[in-house]
Amino acid sequence: MKKSLLLLALTLASIQVFSQTQKYQSVFIFSFTRYVQWPDAYNQGDFEILVLGDCPILDELKAMSAAKKVQGDRTIKVTKINSPSEIRKCNILYVPSAKSNQIENVLAKVGTQSILVITEEPGLGAKGSDINFIVKDGKLAFELNQGAVAKQSLKVSIELTRLAVII
Repeated sequence: MKKSLLLLALTLASIQVFSQTQKYQSVFIFSFTRYVQWPDAYNQGDFEILVLGDCPILDELKAMSAAKKVQGDRTIKVTKINSPSEIRKCNILYVPSAKSNQIENVLAKVGTQSILVITEEPGLGAKGSDINFIVKDGKLAFELNQGAVAKQSLKVSIELTRLAVII
């Protein structure tokens, strides 16, 4: 686990933001699965990631899901949804910047469900997403909204908290 944490820390420290942002974000998302704990009801069956709308990360996440498993043996299922009304029980919901104007509807639909909401638009962490990708000092980083995470009944490891910009 220490090696994984070191790898994540080095990745965070060294990734320069450029055309492959979605590829790096998908790596981060996979890493988050190791450091976030969902309630028991969310630890059965496939590990599901919903993506709101069309965006380049969809293909990256699908490629990752074909090659990786979560929590040992859980298959990762990536599904595109077109609107917040389609949000259902899942583990992660990714809201790309193109859909950031729908964040209020997304958060209302998620409510207190144990869904890790990940965004990529400045200011959305403060508006209620759990994790928000940002660029800090020219590098990809992420904000962690501890209040939102607690509302979703998710537990985030101390290791992930140390790497995040806390809001």
